[in-house]
Amino acid sequence: MATLNESQSGKAAGRTNKTTPRVDLTAMVDLMFLLTAFFMLTTSLGSLNAADIAKPDKTDINIVENYPESRTMTILLGKNNKAVCYMGTIEKANMKVASVANIQKEIFANEKLVAKTHHNNPSKYMIVIIKPGKTAKFQNFVDVIDEMKIANIKSYAIDDDHIVEKEIAFMKINGL
Repeated sequence: MATLNESQSGKAAGRTNKTTPRVDLTAMVDLMFLLTAFFMLTTSLGSLNAADIAKPDKTDINIVENYPESRTMTILLGKNNKAVCYMGTIEKANMKVASVANIQKEIFANEKLVAKTHHNNPSKYMIVIIKPGKTAKFQNFVDVIDEMKIANIKSYAIDDDHIVEKEIAFMKINGL
């Protein structure tokens, strides 16, 4: 790879001949560029993992009425890493405050309830509506989306435009 070339210098009076070694690294540099080009062409760059997010149409005012009550769960995100969960419609809702870290338990419990109600029919899966409030942190929103993937929820939507007065009042009462 590298060659050692000795240069001949002129003779000095009364001294012995000492040659100074010189190393030629041209081949080494060529090899480095070839290896760099090889690894750049053969490796793949990391791909971004993006979550699929569905958001309701702005023109559809009665969006909640389109979801079946028996298998719809709503998650309202508030401040202090807290969320409000309930099944069904807001009129019959039994709202519960849960921390975002423990939201997975609520999702699994409601998923079992939906499966039991619909006799484990695979076409009757749970639908989740995520409603981030004005005081919610983005990290909590990302955590809930991750929980949708972990729990293998087939259908979920983000609806920050249709938060009902009853939901807002419940969140204010609980300091969210």
